[in-house]
Amino acid sequence: MEQRLFIAACIMYVFAWISKRCFRKNRLENPVHFGLWHAGFLFLILGCAYYIFSFIMNSSSAVLPQEGISAKSVFAWIVIAAISVYGFFSARAKATGQPRQSIIKVDLDWANTVYFAGFVASIVMFFFIQAFKIPSASMQNTLLIGDHLFVNKAAYGFRIPLTQIRFGEFRQIKPGDIIVFTFPADSPDQINCGGYQYGRDYVKRVVAMPGDKVEVKAGELYVNDEKVPLQGYEIFEPVRRLTASENLDPDVYQALWEDRKLEDFYGISLRDDFGPVVVPEGSYFAMGDNRDNSCDSRFWGPVPRENIKGTAWFIHWPLNRIHFIK
Repeated sequence: MEQRLFIAACIMYVFAWISKRCFRKNRLENPVHFGLWHAGFLFLILGCAYYIFSFIMNSSSAVLPQEGISAKSVFAWIVIAAISVYGFFSARAKATGQPRQSIIKVDLDWANTVYFAGFVASIVMFFFIQAFKIPSASMQNTLLIGDHLFVNKAAYGFRIPLTQIRFGEFRQIKPGDIIVFTFPADSPDQINCGGYQYGRDYVKRVVAMPGDKVEVKAGELYVNDEKVPLQGYEIFEPVRRLTASENLDPDVYQALWEDRKLEDFYGISLRDDFGPVVVPEGSYFAMGDNRDNSCDSRFWGPVPRENIKGTAWFIHWPLNRIHFIK
């Protein structure tokens, strides 16, 4: 999201800068040129607004582009193009005198407002807040499909751009925290849970810390050889519990899990019969609250600290779901 805001801000900044130079050198005196300039402004500002709005309303675990173009998207761009065409004829007809100056002032004021707000918002969202939409039922009933939420990116410390260096931690990650993180795939070709997860954002709950021993028996979680009491947010279904079909050397099992290849050997049985493994230093074990319908650390390994973006903080949509997340 912050990248889209920054891109939109840069586009409007460049537009405003070029426009001011053109007006100073009287290169837009021709009514047609002036009409094209106003139409270009409308197309850019409406396009940027739709670009950002569509991300906010459709953002989910996938940050990769969706395949195909939706009918809604086509309709939106047709409307934007139509408004821009209308703006061309309107500006061309008002290309002299006071009407011209009014159009110039309003357009440049909007361009300046958009690029300034975009730069500020992108900085805020890079360091403090990220928009996120729940795409699956893996965290039900804590987070439902379609919930729009804000992620608190400052909770575990600020990250310096283009580095993994963090500072100013307000609190440490602990069991029970709901975290949002970039899926820990080493390659775009890596397949987990039946598909490519590279570049996607995930939301899960931390259930074990670095150095903890983790095991799942008959669908129930054990940490350091002790059964973890249910907290009330977990969901289990009345399904037949599975057991592993083969036994591997513990060291091989651990290595395969850390390399995110354990699923290739055990498949869906990892849902109910997993481990034991030891969570590596600098990593965490994360699971979905909907334990029987969650693609989580049982299948693809530990979550490295550097992949964690922040903690799920506040649901802002739909209206009947607005609340702080616990």
